[in-house]
Amino acid sequence: MELSIHSVSKSYNNQLVLDDISMNLAPGVYSFLGANGSGKTTLMRIIATVLKPTSGSVYFNGKDILCLGEEYRDILGYVPQQVGYYPHMKVQSFLEYVGALKGFNKKQSKEKAEYWLKQLNLFEQRNKKIKKLSGGMRQRVGIAQAMLNDPKILILDEPTAGLDPKERIRFRSIIANLSINRIVLYTTHIASDLEGLTDYVCILKHGKVEQLNRPEDVLKTLSGKVWDVIVQPSELGQIESEYRVGAIEKTGGKVRVRLYHDVKPFPNAESKTPTLEDIYLYYFGEMEK
Repeated sequence: MELSIHSVSKSYNNQLVLDDISMNLAPGVYSFLGANGSGKTTLMRIIATVLKPTSGSVYFNGKDILCLGEEYRDILGYVPQQVGYYPHMKVQSFLEYVGALKGFNKKQSKEKAEYWLKQLNLFEQRNKKIKKLSGGMRQRVGIAQAMLNDPKILILDEPTAGLDPKERIRFRSIIANLSINRIVLYTTHIASDLEGLTDYVCILKHGKVEQLNRPEDVLKTLSGKVWDVIVQPSELGQIESEYRVGAIEKTGGKVRVRLYHDVKPFPNAESKTPTLEDIYLYYFGEMEK
């Protein structure tokens, strides 16, 4: 099973959002890391056939997904940033409704809804109205509706946005369990989402792929580029204007600054072992200013 993206570009009003994206994806978990506006959501929508590329194509097992049509959508599960919930519907009723839209009969829809409610620890909430659920529970309902057809490809666009740390940990556990024999794609700007879950990290910046590697290999590329330096508080403003800066903490009457630079920035700078958080700050720190 393979999902292949061949030279995909997308423009809106003559503005290039995706620029010649190519990659081959086998079963596993792929995290697309990028700042807002990096093209993550646009790429997911193209893979989900919600958008057509301006140029290029996406293939599933060698066939163009736009030509496959319903045959492709039958093996696809998609959780967009904003799932189209009906807030006044009860959870199980909503899932059974989605099951009917996916072509299942009443019995099949009920069985599949109950199965995924149990799998995602939502069975006790099945008769609650969706509007009464927490953000984490609503996100699990979104995953449940995407899983009803047992998809081979699961797309999750910013699935942890708005979730508290405990819910994010629960989400990572859920995705790890669902990822067996599937291609799972999810977008995030939260570096901690990568921990213990993803097989590959795709770093998207300004619509281009900066890297597609295993997390440990991405971290290796940051070796010698992450630094700690202790400075006077009066020097902090200039440092922030000249370098990408991460954590800042007081130490005595001075300030310890973590910064990112391809060469040693100061004689007293100390090279540090990169972390997952450093990946995001190295590539996108200047975009967050």
